[in-house]
Amino acid sequence: MKKLIAFIVLVSCGATLAMAQVPVPKVTGPVPVTAESFPFLAANRVQEVVDLGKLGYVEEEFIVSGLANIYDWAADGSISVKAANAPYTTRILVRRPANPSRFSGNIILEPLENARRFDWSFLWAISHDYFTEHGDAWVGVTHTPAGIETLKKFNTTRYSPLSLANPVPDERCEQGNVTAEGEEGLRFDIMSQVAALFKSNSASGPMPGFNVQNMYATSHTGELVTYIHAINLRAQLGNGKPAYDGFLIQGDAGPARIRRCAAAPAPGDPRRITRNAGVPVIRAIPQGDVLGAFNLRRPDSDEPLDRYRLYEVTAAPRMDISYYRHMPLTQDQTAAGQPAFPGIWPFAYQCDPPIALMELPVYQYTLNAAFANLDRWARNGTPPPKAERIGIENGGTPQAKFVADQYGNAAGGVRSPYVDAPTATYVPNSPGQAICRNIGHKISFDWSRLETLYGSSKNYGARVGELVDRLVRDRWVTESDARKIRAELVAPK
Repeated sequence: MKKLIAFIVLVSCGATLAMAQVPVPKVTGPVPVTAESFPFLAANRVQEVVDLGKLGYVEEEFIVSGLANIYDWAADGSISVKAANAPYTTRILVRRPANPSRFSGNIILEPLENARRFDWSFLWAISHDYFTEHGDAWVGVTHTPAGIETLKKFNTTRYSPLSLANPVPDERCEQGNVTAEGEEGLRFDIMSQVAALFKSNSASGPMPGFNVQNMYATSHTGELVTYIHAINLRAQLGNGKPAYDGFLIQGDAGPARIRRCAAAPAPGDPRRITRNAGVPVIRAIPQGDVLGAFNLRRPDSDEPLDRYRLYEVTAAPRMDISYYRHMPLTQDQTAAGQPAFPGIWPFAYQCDPPIALMELPVYQYTLNAAFANLDRWARNGTPPPKAERIGIENGGTPQAKFVADQYGNAAGGVRSPYVDAPTATYVPNSPGQAICRNIGHKISFDWSRLETLYGSSKNYGARVGELVDRLVRDRWVTESDARKIRAELVAPK
């Protein structure tokens, strides 16, 4: 099977293009940190600081440069080169164990979110506890022209070398038939080359003395899906192995456009469905996104070239408080040229009903276990557990709705004590303006209902303990998260 992947050929401009070996880019750094010059999104400059030193971790920023192609992606799935060998320079933010002996061998790479134009990490926000407990290194990559623009506004001197310059600047497209100085399509080769950089284990690389064994990429955005579907199989390193050993897709994203002037695959396009990635892929979708992601459903698979799991996480909203805690400081957002957005409630508007950001860690626990299971799957072939889908009536239509269980929570999906020993009904979307639909709320049971369900706090604690033990045994929850669940739900208040 590995030989089959290695001999895949692609069509480029009418000629046959053999799979290209991913080059190792140039890296400089770490970039010095002073009181006046520091990385944007530094761990000590977010709205809830993570003390990396206390965790035995360090943070460093590097400048990465190389040559990248821009691709076209045909409806039949074939890839061609639109423009070759365009120079780029970007930055990576590395958080790793200070001591190589603590390193797991895993790199978790995250293309940084740019929904608000500045860099923002979603997966570090959710799963940094797991990464640091497990000894993984996390790498955030700036990969869009918008992200680079905000970095240069934030600190012109520090980030002056950065560029994703458009190699075809006269090409007109998008609304208004406009040109652009930057080209987002460079990011796909950048992802491959950053993986090659770490896997080279070079003494002049970002982590000298560390033995990088596996690269896993994760994101909730469409560019990762495009990378998996269009690029991954052609991203082969000098040793014949793939750039990435597995992927965790967080959420409901379909594939993004492969370059600025291309269209993203439309609904119904077979390129939207994850198939035959060559390495394990896990997609975890919170209930708040499940109705919109209905047409991305496909069966799980253990086929060697099509290892795939889909997890729909019952009760989880699209967003919870953990994402916002890890937004950059508001003064750094402003310095980057963007309106300040506080990561704590209240926001500048209210939802209906007025609610606080819910702290419901069911999605976090599922993702942490998914990272652990993805690693086992890639390293030794141990398949992750399978979950039934959340129950939906009229799926894929405007009338779609969830099938409710006896407590008002959705039936099916990845379960947890929050829904199988419930004390509330969890609503994954809230009415109201702006991001209200992204956040959920709960309707707590009154005391009489709790007494009817459990009889006593001792009975409730026993039920939770039984559920947690089973979740750990079946690999839906890590041992560390199991302790947190017991502490929250069972320990005396």
